[in-house]
Amino acid sequence: MPPRHAWSHYRFHCVWNLPAPPAAVFAVLERAEEYPGWWPQVRSVTPLDETSGTAVFRSFLPYALMVTARERRRDPAAGVLEIGMSGDLEGWARWTLRPAPGGGTRADYDQEVEVRRPLMRRLALPARPVFRANHAWMMRGGRRGLTALLRPV
Repeated sequence: MPPRHAWSHYRFHCVWNLPAPPAAVFAVLERAEEYPGWWPQVRSVTPLDETSGTAVFRSFLPYALMVTARERRRDPAAGVLEIGMSGDLEGWARWTLRPAPGGGTRADYDQEVEVRRPLMRRLALPARPVFRANHAWMMRGGRRGLTALLRPV
């Protein structure tokens, strides 16, 4: 990852409580090419090979981000999926899954990225709260979509 610039460096953490066991959640999350079917803000995922692909994201702001994602870790036993990203965002993202008390899965999502897109870098300081809200909106959409997909009929 390039040197961190406070104004364009982001760390995110969120927790999703999901209505399925960790193995079932892992099976869905490891199929990134299917994300656009349940995560509205993931506009497309195009595999490049067995461990990498490109993805386009767009939330409520009028711009799309494109990244190339490369698998860094896929460990079903530990419940960990991790990717490295390059493109408009450079850094990494990781899912860590474990059984939730009372059933289901606690899915921790961690991400650390440097914004590389020139316009976003120029607006990084004044628009930081908006960029963070945009990310939160995207994550809420993903949680709702995945919960609906996993919920028993």
